[in-house]
Order: sequence, then structure tokens, then C-alpha cells
Amino acid sequence: MEKVENMKKTNRLVEILSNRKVKYAVGTAALSGLGVAIPRIFHVLAGSTAGATFLPMHICVLIAALTFGAVSSTVVAGSSILFSFLLTGMPSLARLPYMLIELMIYGILLSVFNKKFNSYVSLVMTVVLGRILYAGVLFSAVNILGLSSYGISVMESVSMGIPGIILQLLFVPVLAKIMNKGMNLKND
Repeated sequence: MEKVENMKKTNRLVEILSNRKVKYAVGTAALSGLGVAIPRIFHVLAGSTAGATFLPMHICVLIAALTFGAVSSTVVAGSSILFSFLLTGMPSLARLPYMLIELMIYGILLSVFNKKFNSYVSLVMTVVLGRILYAGVLFSAVNILGLSSYGISVMESVSMGIPGIILQLLFVPVLAKIMNKGMNLKND
């Protein structure tokens, strides 16, 4: 009788974990945690400019966009940045709102593009249009709202972030596909 009860509990757990919403929640939470851990690893291994060079915080947001969509990528962006700031002080408080907007732009764009195009085309379009929109946000913040740019320059961030963009193009679609397959989700 006890064996039957254990089997029922095991089957119920498998059923719960197989639920699509649970997979989305668990995947989003895991990517949020990695969104804090991966930048720390890059900073330890490659120094203080690793974030601007390799764009490690973007990776989890982009994977979330390809795997789960706009809501998940927005949650990953917000939670990663907030917890990274609270736990490590990075990004700086002055940089935090700009980076939050930047990552949310990328996550939403990639989610939208991925509905119509394959992940590679979507990612290239996101990187290009995302930088243009981000430039507009910076321009508006500085010239219309009168906020300080805190030394942030779109052109500088693009040129400095080329290694990170290359890493994104090489690994993000592959990692998202692996995650989709591992979680038994549909993949475009």
C-alpha cells in the first residue's frame, strides 16, 4: 500500500513539473539567478571592464526571450539587475536604470522578432534595432529630461561590446535551443 502511495506522489510530482507554466517559472527563475552569477564570473576572470566588453548580463535575458518570451525576459532583466546591484553593487546605481531599459528593449524585441524569424535573424535584428532604440533613450534622458548620461555612450558601448555581441550570436541561439529541447518546449 505504501508503494502505491509513493508512486502516486511521484506521478503527481512529474505531472506538476511537466506543466508548461511551472517550466516557465522554473526556467525564468534559473535564468534570473544565472543573470546575477554569470556577470560575477566574467568580472572575476576578466576584470572590471568585463561587463562592458562581454555583455554577460545580456545572455540570460536573450535566452529567456528566445525560450519563454517577452514577459520572462523582462522578469529576468529586472530581477538580474536588481539582485546584482543589491548583492554586488553592480551595475552602479547611476547606471542601473539605463541598463534595465536596455535589457528590457533587447528582451522584448527578440521575443517579437522570434515569432516571425529564426533565432539568428531575430538576434541580429535585435542587436541593431536595440542599439538604435537605446541611443534614443539616452538622447531623450540627456537632452529632453536633462538627466546625466553618467558617461554612457552608445557608440562606445557598441565598439567595446563587440566581443559580447559575437558571443551572443554564437551561443545564445544554441543555448536557447538546448534549453527548449531539455524542457520539452517548442522551439522556432
